[in-house]
Amino acid sequence: MVQYTLVQSPEVILSVPGKDSTKAREKAMDQLIELMDAGKLPTELSDGFGPQQFIEVKEPSPMPHPEEDAVTQAVQLLSNLATLKLKLQESRTEALQIRAQIDILFTDDPVSEEEITSLKDGFKALKTYAQANLRYREARSQAEQARTVLDQALNSAEPETKGGKK
Repeated sequence: MVQYTLVQSPEVILSVPGKDSTKAREKAMDQLIELMDAGKLPTELSDGFGPQQFIEVKEPSPMPHPEEDAVTQAVQLLSNLATLKLKLQESRTEALQIRAQIDILFTDDPVSEEEITSLKDGFKALKTYAQANLRYREARSQAEQARTVLDQALNSAEPETKGGKK
């Protein structure tokens, strides 16, 4: 349903089924002519009035409640934490294996070229794990607050117990 009004008479609302289109504006024009013929239009329109001069009336979208925004943000933070935890777990085993091999760099023992190549290849996995771990720790501290917000929203949804009735 689309609604139109006139600059000259904003109190007049013409409702037409469908979306704003040329056809809908023509139907609104038919309604306007009927109002004019019936003498129900409080304003005289000049001869040059056409369907393109209608003003579409849009319903204001309801503003979300601030608590709803907080819940939405909390769920997004928790979802992000879940994703980061999975990434962390996936890269952990390989990263710890590489970390154990790093110690060979700090000994006086001879090291083979293959060991060095393996280490260099593993540094990317180690870096990925370390970065994911840092992001996870940061997200976890933020998610603690998100969990509290969510718990409060869920607790407020529980019905109150009514005392005295048996």
